[in-house]
Amino acid sequence: MKELYTQIDNLLPDGWVHTAIWAVILLVATVVTARVATRVVRHVLRSDENPLPSSSIIVNIVRATIWIIGGSTVLGSCFGVDVSSVIAGLGIAGIAVSLGFQDTLSNLIGGLQMTFMRLVQPGDNIEVGGQTGIVRDVGWRHTTIKNTAGETVIIPNSVISTTALTQLPPASLTVVPFAVASDARPMDEVAEQIRALASEAASTVGTVTQAPRVLFAEITEYGFKGKVILQMEDPTQVAAAVDAIIRAIAPVTR
Repeated sequence: MKELYTQIDNLLPDGWVHTAIWAVILLVATVVTARVATRVVRHVLRSDENPLPSSSIIVNIVRATIWIIGGSTVLGSCFGVDVSSVIAGLGIAGIAVSLGFQDTLSNLIGGLQMTFMRLVQPGDNIEVGGQTGIVRDVGWRHTTIKNTAGETVIIPNSVISTTALTQLPPASLTVVPFAVASDARPMDEVAEQIRALASEAASTVGTVTQAPRVLFAEITEYGFKGKVILQMEDPTQVAAAVDAIIRAIAPVTR
């Protein structure tokens, strides 16, 4: 590596042109390294064996680290700047600056806490501050969720880390309660009939990823209460699936 550096250095002209060319080379190397590292990190985060959630805050941390190292190398190697002195100066100035960016810092710390403690990760169905939706991403400043109306809701990380957070069942989970008047039929027969009707009705709406289950939950003076539980592939089709199932099992439950 040292020999390569020497060879390239000997090929470059002297003076400010020499410094400018070296600065460009190092900046290009930083850009390439940052892009490659970003792709690698995204690929690792999306793998099934990865223990961390695939949040963009992790990618941003890697990218920022590479740019800080690259920028320090350019300043130190090309322009003779004492990077350690600059960092010390920035540390002192950072105390004053941090007082004016308390909200930004609290959002950043909240995002890191949620990411590395796996409190919130993409795909979770959550309720926080009166907002309910599926988490799309956790960034530097805010967490993005999408509600059942298809609206994108942006919530500051500091709000999530300081507000009661409820982890809801998957948005694709479909639950349909029902009541059946008591008659002479065996309950297993009733359950199988409702299950078959629910499966057929939900299949007309979309793909069913979890076959319907019929569970009886209560005995009343009029009959039995229960619920049909299944899971749709597309969460946006849950409402339509519930409607189709209710219409299908209505004749059986009367």
